[in-house]
Amino acid sequence: MNTSTLVAEDLPFENKLAVSFKLILGLYSIIPICFVIYLADIFIWDNYLKSILPSSPAHFILFQILFGTPHIIASAILLTGNKEYLQFFKWKLIGMTTFIIVFFGFGSLFIPYKALYLISVCWTVYHVFKQQHGIGKGVCRLPGWAFYSLLWLSVSAGIFIYIGIFLKNSLDVQQVVWVKMIAATLTMGLILSSILCQRCVSTSFGKYFLWSNTMLIVSSFFFYIQQYYFLAILIPRLVHDATAYVFYVTHDYNKHHDIPQNKLYKYAKRCNLHVFVVLPLLSFALTYLLQAYGDEWVNIITQFFFSTEIYKAITLGLIGYLSLMHYYTEAFTWQGGSPLRKYIRFSK
Repeated sequence: MNTSTLVAEDLPFENKLAVSFKLILGLYSIIPICFVIYLADIFIWDNYLKSILPSSPAHFILFQILFGTPHIIASAILLTGNKEYLQFFKWKLIGMTTFIIVFFGFGSLFIPYKALYLISVCWTVYHVFKQQHGIGKGVCRLPGWAFYSLLWLSVSAGIFIYIGIFLKNSLDVQQVVWVKMIAATLTMGLILSSILCQRCVSTSFGKYFLWSNTMLIVSSFFFYIQQYYFLAILIPRLVHDATAYVFYVTHDYNKHHDIPQNKLYKYAKRCNLHVFVVLPLLSFALTYLLQAYGDEWVNIITQFFFSTEIYKAITLGLIGYLSLMHYYTEAFTWQGGSPLRKYIRFSK
């Protein structure tokens, strides 16, 4: 879910459920929790966790099932499961699909892998922090200059932290030093900018939200420097994904609770499944099937019919496509004027 700003709109009276800013702020409690785990690992467990944790949560399939892919699958179900949304956005979807096929598909034959990877890194980091800062702008009522200063410092620092973690094995010693120095400079710039921008926030709650977004980067940078790479990636990933689900479930409750509007929720009602669990349950189940068995199933089919195998057709091809589409569509599906937006309201 990606919002540049949250503005008040005339929303339907029947919207019974609201997105709670307090609930979203509560998701940031993962930051002190991870810090307590870090201290426990140093003083009690003798760095045991540091020695066994992978460089990324993505290396744990259980993490992918719980936090990585599900919200991307959920957003695709939400968008494609309602005919009016497909009709409203069809030309944007067709245009972006064509771009992905040409640029990331055919383009991969000519464009170096690292270049495509860095483009994906930048887009991923931008997507993650644009969502949280977009919500923060609505809560904090920040002026444009303050919003964009915090956003771009966060995105820039996040990109270098991401590069330092995921490309560490392909960087030489001097490059590692430069990446850390740039990330440190940008993180310090974000802290100083936050001190300046908090003067524009009139409420204590807004200041808490502003500093919570800042601490996403500060904590990730801290754990990156301490080589707790798993925790460095876990924090922004969990906050981002969980925030997205808050919007998705709120939308589906307000749209389908009283009278189901599509086949999925009509069938769920016949099965006595509550609206709250339908989208999470389906997206988690599909994620598990695709991550655990998708590539194997595709290879069995292609081996049987064509006597060939396709390398990571699902985990890299399909999920990669859905991820890129997710980054694109979430930039406008929750904006004013979108048919999805009328089922969302907010409360403190």
